[in-house]
Amino acid sequence: MGIPAFQETMLPFIELFSKNKSDSLNMRDIIDQLWDYFKLNENEKKQLLPSWNDIIFDNRVRFARLYLMKAGLIESKERWFVSITNIWKDLLKNKPESINLKYLEKYPQYVEFKNQLKKNQDNKKEDHLTTETKISDDISPIDLIESWFDKINNTLKEDMKNRLKTVNPYYFEKIILKLLNKMWYWDFFETSKSWDWWIDWIINQDELGVDKIYIQCKRFDSNKVREPEIRNFIWAMSNEVNRWIFVTTSDFDEKAVEKAKMALNKIILINWDKLVELMLKFNIWVQDKNTYTIKEIDDDFFTE
Repeated sequence: MGIPAFQETMLPFIELFSKNKSDSLNMRDIIDQLWDYFKLNENEKKQLLPSWNDIIFDNRVRFARLYLMKAGLIESKERWFVSITNIWKDLLKNKPESINLKYLEKYPQYVEFKNQLKKNQDNKKEDHLTTETKISDDISPIDLIESWFDKINNTLKEDMKNRLKTVNPYYFEKIILKLLNKMWYWDFFETSKSWDWWIDWIINQDELGVDKIYIQCKRFDSNKVREPEIRNFIWAMSNEVNRWIFVTTSDFDEKAVEKAKMALNKIILINWDKLVELMLKFNIWVQDKNTYTIKEIDDDFFTE
């Protein structure tokens, strides 16, 4: 079934009160029961929003709670607990087939809340914004932020990809070295540029240099790394080395991937996509531009 949109959780959310024969439920119990209702698997239950540490499904249920509260269908008078109101009790006789933001417009409290949001938005300078940046009725604000975050990151990744393919090959090796330094690989030595036997860098994993990692860097524009390059890389390895890393600004064709899998020792293949992800994660060749903080109510603040 997949992770539902936040509006899809609204009706099941308040139906739980009838199912449990209770006017008040703990939010954790609500989320757990909705897991079962939507038949989420273990991965879906734990899947996080890409840009911060929050579970996607839990976040969407909390937004459903917010809008249901604004419509007056539920209320929260006790920490972590939610209660249904008389408005919802009156609807039990003619229960709707579904509840979404359009349905909530029949309640004056929600209309007032929505109009206030629109007023706040209209008061901002939006001449330079597209209609896509405005608050959407179809997805939650957090999902909207995530969508734009992904667009910005994808554009950045494409820019980094294009630049990596045009840098000097030797400088590209230095970029990989900086990345590995950030990943806590410290003891490097560079092979001779005159004849490096398909090896650019060697990492000592211990002080005595007993445990080594061999690294090959290929700055390709469009050509994929093919099976002969992997075969030569394997041929250059000594029997004492069991960890090898092959990095490229391009990709690996199927035969190259199969050849790496067949190697006696483990070869890590890093294509441009994985490389850019690592560079973003460890802040190589990028810098933070803007930081936005998402705040929420601290339910423990007024706890006696």
